[in-house]
Amino acid sequence: MRHRTLHVNGIDVHIAEAGEGPLVILLHGFPELWYSWRHQLGALAAAGFHVIAPDLRGYGQSTVPPDVEAYGMQAMVDDVVGMLDALDEPTAALVGHDWGAQIGWACAQLASERFPALASLSVPYHRRTPAPMTQALRRWAGDKFNWLLYFQAPGVAEAELQADAERSLRLIFSALSGDAPDGQALRLLTGLPADSQLLDPIPEPTNLPSWLAESDLSYYVEEFRRTGFTGALNRYRNVDRDWEDLPALGATPVRQPVLFVTGELDTATRFMDADAMRLYVPNLHGPVVLPGCGHWIQQERPHEVNALLVDFLSSDTVNSAIR
Repeated sequence: MRHRTLHVNGIDVHIAEAGEGPLVILLHGFPELWYSWRHQLGALAAAGFHVIAPDLRGYGQSTVPPDVEAYGMQAMVDDVVGMLDALDEPTAALVGHDWGAQIGWACAQLASERFPALASLSVPYHRRTPAPMTQALRRWAGDKFNWLLYFQAPGVAEAELQADAERSLRLIFSALSGDAPDGQALRLLTGLPADSQLLDPIPEPTNLPSWLAESDLSYYVEEFRRTGFTGALNRYRNVDRDWEDLPALGATPVRQPVLFVTGELDTATRFMDADAMRLYVPNLHGPVVLPGCGHWIQQERPHEVNALLVDFLSSDTVNSAIR
């Protein structure tokens, strides 16, 4: 594995890199880093791919722009396109998880000629909503807590999360893991009073999840202690701006081959409508649902995810498109 910095779209992006061959870009989610793909880099490189895992803007060793507006979805797409240009590559396959999956879906819609294949983990294709997202969520949530609405006010969520980054990350990773007690994650995300904080209802876990070593947690903690959480949270603060600025998102079919993988206990897909997704994603492979798996899918089930990714990326249709 190699590390270097690319200058793209006016910022510096740190990448971890391995292998040679067709380019595959791995996009992490919240609150994660390139490190979330530590199990995939070597496996995909061994399968004959040139694979890179960036710290997205606002995270880790990449630039953390100060302005909320710098984290709009168009900027995120332009960053990924800029990585291709910096590497002198015409195309790449994308693999995304959580917000990285959302960015992957946006890239597939807004720059389809550069991204002929997509693997999405945890987050399905979302159709455009009739109104901006926070308006819809306020009607839906009523007098109950909603984490995305909680993230909207600058300074509020970061004050909670940065008070003890080690505890915050330990609780978040544990609560949304397949190792959590049955139903815990769903209980945490529904029915709380509106004035709750994100971590209020999460019990201290007896142990870390089986897939997360102390050294793994320490890496995340050190990076978020250094950068804080503001850059990462600013992505959430652009959902309404994205709705206004990018009307094509959620209204544009994704005709490229798409692999979709989720966990049986993944809260991100509890309302997934696979039939509706197929209307906009006609070349859909899956959904593949991993039994007993929570939200941190590529870390919880690395062997299964690696096998699925290698099979998909090595298929004749995908491999010929990204060569």
